Amino acid sequence: MALLMACAMLVAAADDAHAQGAPAPRSWADEVLYFVLIDRFADGDPGNNAGVDRGNPGGWHGGDLKGLTQQLDELRDLGVTALWINPVQMQQKRGMPAQAPGVPSFRHEGFHGYWVHDFEAMEPRFGTEADLKELVEQAHRRGIRVLLDVVVNHTGYTSIYADRKTAADEGWVRVGEGNCEVEPVTCAVGGLPDLKTEIAEVRDHVIGANIALARRAGVDGFRIDTYKHVPGNVWAEHRRRTRAELGPGFFLLAEYWGGTAQSLDGFFERDEVDAGFDFSFKGSCEAWVQGRGRSVAYGAYLRGRHRVRPGYVLAHYLSSHDEPMALATLGGDKDRFRLCVALQMTSLGLPVIYYGEEVARGGHEWPFNRNDMPWGARDILPGKGVARDEAMRDFYQRLIRIRAEHPALRRGDYTLLTQPQDATLAFARHDAASGDRVLVLANRDERAASVDLALPEGWPNGALTDRIGGAAIEVVQGRIQARIGAKSALVLAATPPKAAR
Repeated sequence: MALLMACAMLVAAADDAHAQGAPAPRSWADEVLYFVLIDRFADGDPGNNAGVDRGNPGGWHGGDLKGLTQQLDELRDLGVTALWINPVQMQQKRGMPAQAPGVPSFRHEGFHGYWVHDFEAMEPRFGTEADLKELVEQAHRRGIRVLLDVVVNHTGYTSIYADRKTAADEGWVRVGEGNCEVEPVTCAVGGLPDLKTEIAEVRDHVIGANIALARRAGVDGFRIDTYKHVPGNVWAEHRRRTRAELGPGFFLLAEYWGGTAQSLDGFFERDEVDAGFDFSFKGSCEAWVQGRGRSVAYGAYLRGRHRVRPGYVLAHYLSSHDEPMALATLGGDKDRFRLCVALQMTSLGLPVIYYGEEVARGGHEWPFNRNDMPWGARDILPGKGVARDEAMRDFYQRLIRIRAEHPALRRGDYTLLTQPQDATLAFARHDAASGDRVLVLANRDERAASVDLALPEGWPNGALTDRIGGAAIEVVQGRIQARIGAKSALVLAATPPKAAR
């Protein structure tokens, strides 16, 4: 009976996805993922703006699911193929007084979605369940997959679960217990009430509520918050249930704080998730473009990311809602930032764009890493009038297109090429299945640099084109001579493959 029910649910989930026009199955390693904090992006329904205070960087600013849906063509035009949105369940009713640098009167609200009040209800400021379903359907029509962020570890500081008891009269949450550095599973992350997911009744409720919402909305996967702080047996059960109830292709991306190809491997070996965030990419790129560390060491680091277990994916980013914005960390130097963008889009893994990075959104450390999406002169709140850099967007668009056109950049191997000068980095990517080859040259110096390189064995002679700037460079007798501009990169390839994906 249980097997029949599971099969029936699997078929129903597949039917739902088909009815909503879900994008054809493709590898998540081929996607470009765009992360949006809904409240900060676009306001499409002024009727759900209760309590909006745009002057408070920790308050509600009015963005919602309808607004995001209205801007999906903006994302499609950029080249985005997958969208990650913050949790949408009802948030705690009252904000929390907090200390924020440079903000004398700061009150922290649940605009980010991680302070769940009720797992079985929608946050009305984000919109309705129908709005969520419409977002997913409209995204699918544009070939964009949708990842829903989910929380399993904790609730908001105040929630309906604070006083809930199990049948054995045990509380559902533990409050203010444990040191996360010593005991990550039972600690209260950020002082948030820790759900006792070791109790079947508790984890069934939370996992079941998340799965039910995903099934009704038709999303393509979960981004899983605070993965480190939940017991492994819970994740094994979570994997089993999502596959049985949402389909075998339902994607799971884990936020394991500090994750790398090496530290995530145990989760991949046990097949608990499909992907994890590579927390090392951001800092490594920022350091290299600013001249810290040897280029050969950074190149070896990029090569080491290819040791990820086959069939699993590393998601790499430059900024996030939990870390400082990369552009500000780089002192506002847009050339160095573009260099990191070029390296992100030519490196193995699932590149993640944090909303507004593509138009040089300002902000640095919390809470200003969660400021409004810049819309310039467009009549879109809350970021109407906030300046945006369209040239930066054009650069992102070009790099995303290059990545889409070259299988070597999405799944090819990696060869680090020896350089006589330390300011430059050179590596080759090769996809054996398609025969596609790409050569990446980067220069972090304040001055232009010349390189004279021997290419890997098998590299054919002939003309290569810089896919960023358009310059043509010849390969002669297995060698290439090129000049790289200051703080810039070349992405050299022959004619793009006819089949882009």
